[in-house]
Amino acid sequence: MKDKLHSKGVTSQIVLGLLVILFGLLFLLDNLDLIEIRRVVTFWPMVFIIAGTVKLCDTQSRNGQLLGGGLIGLGVLMILDRMNIIDFDIRTLWPLFLIGAGIFVLYKALESRRTPPGASLKDDAGPGSDVVDVAAILGGFERRVATQNFRGGEITAVMGGCSLDMRSASIQGEAVINVFAFWGGVTLKCPPDWTVVLQGTPIMGGFEEKTATPPHSEKRLVIRGYAIMGGVEVRN
Repeated sequence: MKDKLHSKGVTSQIVLGLLVILFGLLFLLDNLDLIEIRRVVTFWPMVFIIAGTVKLCDTQSRNGQLLGGGLIGLGVLMILDRMNIIDFDIRTLWPLFLIGAGIFVLYKALESRRTPPGASLKDDAGPGSDVVDVAAILGGFERRVATQNFRGGEITAVMGGCSLDMRSASIQGEAVINVFAFWGGVTLKCPPDWTVVLQGTPIMGGFEEKTATPPHSEKRLVIRGYAIMGGVEVRN
């Protein structure tokens, strides 16, 4: 599982790096008067496409894939509108967000009904769950985890906030959490005997660790992912 997470993170970093290089080359060519791209500033919805692409490359869950695809779709629609190819007025079509949220809720409900009874404790994000998969979109999410065999998971905050309290939990060796904060924040509270390893990538955002040095390093919590104009804080 850890190798799979690592490979996914490397892929997303490559995609992100290529996108940043592309934008840098475009602005350099513009400064050299070789091309005219000053209108690119009006195409700020590219931020949604970049964030969605990074999420798709970094996620391991269907929820993450839906979110990444949704961000890319929103960015494409807004850019096509600015190019006068389509007429996309977000003030008129904002109910689409409600429809999308409803579809997401229905999907989660149907998925939970298909989950075998014996697997429910490991697949949900309740206090006894070994793996978390939570998301906060335009809202807040708070959850406590008390399992004694925490194995990590995935946390997403898009224009919202996620708070995960793991102070009553324990790790058998190492656990990995993939975080994705886009215009949002993630707060992780862990026990004092956990060693926290931050391997995240901030993009106009930040990763912050406010933990005391544990007496030993038998329990390791590895934090990977991205904070895009958002923040991730780990404390105990």
